[in-house]
Amino acid sequence: MKVATGLDVLISDVNLQNNFKGTVALLSHNASVDASFTHAAVRFKEMFSDRFVKMFGPQHGFATDVQDNMVESDHYTHPYFNIPVYSLYSETRIPTDEMLKGIDHLFIDLQDVGCRVYTYIWTLTLLLDKCIGKNIEIVILDRPNPINGKDIEGNILEPEFASFVGLHKIPMRHGMTIGEVALMHQKYWAKEKVKLKIIKMQGWDREMYFEDTNLPWILPSPNLARAESTCTFPATVLFEGAMISEGRGTSQPLEIIGHPVLDPFSFYDKKLKNSVKESKLVGFTLRPITFLPTFQKFENQVCGGYQIHITNKKTFKPWRVGQFLMKELYHHLGDKFEWKTTPYEYNFKQNPFDIINGTDKIRNWIEKNEPIEKLSIFEDHSDYKMQFEEIKIY
Repeated sequence: MKVATGLDVLISDVNLQNNFKGTVALLSHNASVDASFTHAAVRFKEMFSDRFVKMFGPQHGFATDVQDNMVESDHYTHPYFNIPVYSLYSETRIPTDEMLKGIDHLFIDLQDVGCRVYTYIWTLTLLLDKCIGKNIEIVILDRPNPINGKDIEGNILEPEFASFVGLHKIPMRHGMTIGEVALMHQKYWAKEKVKLKIIKMQGWDREMYFEDTNLPWILPSPNLARAESTCTFPATVLFEGAMISEGRGTSQPLEIIGHPVLDPFSFYDKKLKNSVKESKLVGFTLRPITFLPTFQKFENQVCGGYQIHITNKKTFKPWRVGQFLMKELYHHLGDKFEWKTTPYEYNFKQNPFDIINGTDKIRNWIEKNEPIEKLSIFEDHSDYKMQFEEIKIY
């Protein structure tokens, strides 16, 4: 059975479409397609005709063609739809009053990846905040959490480390769909509520990984070309905070890590193999590799490293694996290891690795070479789980 996304549900239900009488706008990206691979904007033109008046794009752009962080997209008039496309990753990450003018219903159709540092959920919450007091109905066309809707992992964000990769107190692997993030925002984070409607999926349950949905995988950002990459993402995204390649500039981004001075076979044989065994981390295999990034970190330098092969999704704990690998490489590389120091997601003051983690305590754990068992002190999910149970809609 194929899951029907919120977009598919809307397309198939004329009575539901008729509930939206006014002007319509759409926040979407490359992955906003229906079951037949047709883009949501095409369907919106068919459903709403001249009432479809504006489009918005998140980070990486409406076309999802912008590679890196802090590379902004321009506003423009779409040449086919002949309506404005406003970038919410431009000179502003919050829609302006002018952008929202003349909209009665603003639909959001974004494929999230289930990880706190993926910015689409924060584009959503900033938009919800901006619509307080406005007569605009926000309609979420819900989509699957590709790494399932039940497993929660990682530390809770500390508010002093809030940024565009983490605005509220949720764990790294949060377990919510994007519709549920909107409900979490309205119940626990918003100063005032807005007019909000969730068009739920049909046939999705919380146990599912993306391949279980039988839906087409379309990359939601340039470096997540495979659904498999979303499962390693909570591990490999951590390496954006260090001068360790996370595979950008290769054909396997966010599934591999490496560094130019690393001898992957020697390090694996002499140290890493036993460290993995002692860690009791399971559900994955590290394969020694060499690779050549064609852009970003270590451009045109051969790197030694590892591909993370998932052997059992149910037992694989990506956040823990990522922190473990960072600690191992920090102490193995010694003075060749560097934390990234350039600004990260518009935070010009704090360490990028701390921004990603939402705390500096994990970096201290790494630098002090403390045992992996101590990671559990960062994973108190009790308050979050109570909130999570309150907003679950599947």
